[in-house]
Amino acid sequence: MANEGRMKGVQGVGGGTGDEEDGNEEVREELELALSLGWRSWHLPPRQEPAPSSHNWTAVLPEWNPDAAGSSHDAKTALGGQSIPSLRFRDMLGGILDASHAGGSVEVGWGNLDEEDEDRDLQNKRLRVQHFGEEGPLHSGLLFCRESPLHSEHELEFGLSLFPNDGSESLRDANNEIVDDAENPGERNSEGVGIRMDLSDDLLHLIFSFLGQKDLCRAGVTCKQWRSASVHDDFWKCLKFENTRISLQNFVNICRRYPSVTELNLNGVINAEMLVLEAIVFLRHLKTLTMGKGQLGGPFFQALSECPLLTALTVNDASLGSGIQEATIKHGGLRELHIFKCRALRISVRCSQLQILSLRRTGMAHVSLNCPQLLELDFQSCHKLSDNAIRQAATACPLLAKLDMSSCSCVTDETLRDIGNSCPSLSALDASNCPNISFESVKLPMLVDLRLLSCEGITSASMVAIAYSRLLEALQLDNCSLLTSVSLDLPHLKNMSLVHLRKFAELNLRSPVLSYIKVSRCSVLHRVSITSTTLQKLVLQKQESLSSLSLQCHNLIDVDLSDCESLTNAICEVFSDGGGCPKLRSLILDNCESLSIVELNSSSLVCLSLAGCRSMTCLRLSCPNLQHVNLDGCDHLKNAAFCPVGLESLNLGICPKLSILCIEAPNMSIMELKGCGVLSEASINCPRLTSLDASFCSLWMIH
Repeated sequence: MANEGRMKGVQGVGGGTGDEEDGNEEVREELELALSLGWRSWHLPPRQEPAPSSHNWTAVLPEWNPDAAGSSHDAKTALGGQSIPSLRFRDMLGGILDASHAGGSVEVGWGNLDEEDEDRDLQNKRLRVQHFGEEGPLHSGLLFCRESPLHSEHELEFGLSLFPNDGSESLRDANNEIVDDAENPGERNSEGVGIRMDLSDDLLHLIFSFLGQKDLCRAGVTCKQWRSASVHDDFWKCLKFENTRISLQNFVNICRRYPSVTELNLNGVINAEMLVLEAIVFLRHLKTLTMGKGQLGGPFFQALSECPLLTALTVNDASLGSGIQEATIKHGGLRELHIFKCRALRISVRCSQLQILSLRRTGMAHVSLNCPQLLELDFQSCHKLSDNAIRQAATACPLLAKLDMSSCSCVTDETLRDIGNSCPSLSALDASNCPNISFESVKLPMLVDLRLLSCEGITSASMVAIAYSRLLEALQLDNCSLLTSVSLDLPHLKNMSLVHLRKFAELNLRSPVLSYIKVSRCSVLHRVSITSTTLQKLVLQKQESLSSLSLQCHNLIDVDLSDCESLTNAICEVFSDGGGCPKLRSLILDNCESLSIVELNSSSLVCLSLAGCRSMTCLRLSCPNLQHVNLDGCDHLKNAAFCPVGLESLNLGICPKLSILCIEAPNMSIMELKGCGVLSEASINCPRLTSLDASFCSLWMIH
């Protein structure tokens, strides 16, 4: 009976008679038959040309019923043995694709899918990998489309389609003609054979876990198995629609279909407030929400109470409130609130569980806080906030541990003192670019991290208040133009930065745990004294005025003093045995033009660079582990002694004025003295020496 019904459908195709309802029924029967057989050359009835104006329309295709579907053999019998090609997706939806190529774009939305399709067994479906340029077999589906006059690369295309693919297609050539196996005897060429592979549901689930929503929607129109895998709840718990065009109905349908959504990003989405208000009843499990670009009024913030699990809210570049009224944010479970670069007249935050609040670069004249659990507060670049407003907001948070008020030019020392008294647990403070701060008489005993960059009021007197913070671990004083000297004894200080201090002349620092210090562009710095047991690397490049250096760093390994033109010969005592750096391995003294006599006695030194020391005339090295030495540019060197050293090769031909040489190197095998024209005395004790070039030496002798 089923075959007879299908035959009637085939016979009714070419009749062309009957009323409109009968004709539609025949088309539907023919369509159902074509989908079950997999025709390739079947076409929809002729369509009328669409009107030039933009319009919306829907193409609905019948459901594929495997129980009512016939076999390809029955179809061949019914049509006289002719081969029936498979149905192409372009043939089914040619009007949609043609409209897209004509200048419009097609936005694909969620369709209504039957539960039977979702529950159908998918184990026998295969993915056929087509070769480049080969037309793939796309089969029946349910697709709702909407034509749009404009197309954006950020426009989200949602599609749920049902495309069974059993891989039963015959091999075809470039002209889409069937190629018989007899024409290709033996093994087939790998370039002409489609590769079939089975992807289990677990493997497909793992692959899809790396895709975003846009890619999942594109993959979902491939076949039934992929569609079923792409709509899994695991992939739709985080909806990231940033800068994406999505309609209200589409968004509501998504939220209704996936009520377990925990993260939602609508930053840059048009009418994002309306989307949230319409779908808020389906977002009961929402935990993280990101909004941006637009107007967020009172109804939006009131609607957030419908999300009891909401813990984090981020708003970027938006206008808050109605303009004349304050924006009130009240939520009992909110833990993090980030308002970045927004515009509002007044902001009131009343969140009993809030722990992190950021109002960075937000233009507001007043802020009111009722957040007893607040730990972190960020007012960076809030230029419109007054000193009194910042003081009231910060002192209302007794548990405050981290405060950032950088670039708030109105902040004064009085505000810092009140904050220190009201917030005894404050451990991190950033008051950079606050010209009215001198930090004098400010006591923050629990302070761990302090940043005072570009504070014109910071002077040497400020160091007394800083020294009161005995727990301080990180200190930054860059671009403090009035700072002349720093003398600190902090037992927990680990990191320190002193950059571009025009009047800075003296540094005296004691910290047993100091591990990093940066000193740069301090043109008048002439004295440095550092005591640390953990410091391993010290860089003091281009300190033109540095003349005195005292180091008590027992774990110091690398020292770079390049371009310190004022260093004297006394610097050698610092890096010799007993000078305070017993583990030193690398020393760079390039372009230290004031050095004339370099005498080093170090049992740990491995690398030494004296390139560009043009004033050096005498060099005496007693470094048994020394393996590398650089003497490029030492044109005035006259007396050199390497006794003993661990060098394996040495080139002194670059020292044309060398006259006296003494070398004791047990491992040296290659030595070059070519060009030492005034060399008059040489004592060489190198038992492994295999190559010696002493060309053009007037007089030399080996002892």
